[in-house]
Amino acid sequence: MTEATLQALANLRSPDNFQWYIIPIFAIVIYIYFNEIEKKNWDVVFAGLAFYGLEWFIELLNALWLHFSQHSAVWTAPADSAFLITVGLNIEITLMFAFAGLAFAKLLPKDKNLKILGINNRIFMAFTNAIFCVLIEIVLNRWDALIWEYWWWNWYNPVLIILIGYSLYMFFSTWVHDMESIRKKLLVVGIMFGVDIVGYGLFMGILGWI
Repeated sequence: MTEATLQALANLRSPDNFQWYIIPIFAIVIYIYFNEIEKKNWDVVFAGLAFYGLEWFIELLNALWLHFSQHSAVWTAPADSAFLITVGLNIEITLMFAFAGLAFAKLLPKDKNLKILGINNRIFMAFTNAIFCVLIEIVLNRWDALIWEYWWWNWYNPVLIILIGYSLYMFFSTWVHDMESIRKKLLVVGIMFGVDIVGYGLFMGILGWI
């Protein structure tokens, strides 16, 4: 296993690193959601939840990659966190993802057919936001806060990070955002979180693989 992996495993779900700053950040996330709920801005709320639910699923796959490779996860966040949930997901990252989807959804034009630079705005915004996020992750990688071990997922080869790492989130949350009925949004988001709960319950709680 890589040095970063061993460091992450040593810090994994340890309460010793707890910091109080995560509590006000959590409160801010709750406020942001209730602010949108108060406005009955359901498109944005469900887009944010879809974004967040998919993040937990992708992190589950990343942790399973480490289990089966016994070398390294695709990305690792080994240290400097108040709580490390999986080798690639800390409490700070998950709180950020909790409201990131809301923010990106609020950028979507109301007209789904509007074109930006000749490109459908949904496609344009998905890739633009994905590239923006990947640029931030590249900075974190160069600071050794986020470790990338494999050549096909690295700062000098960011194609998969853009396509799988972020544009997938953007397209999924946008798809939920644009659904016509709240029932459909609730169904898709409920299934997404249901898969997460079963996955983490099995692979973390029962099998102890992640």
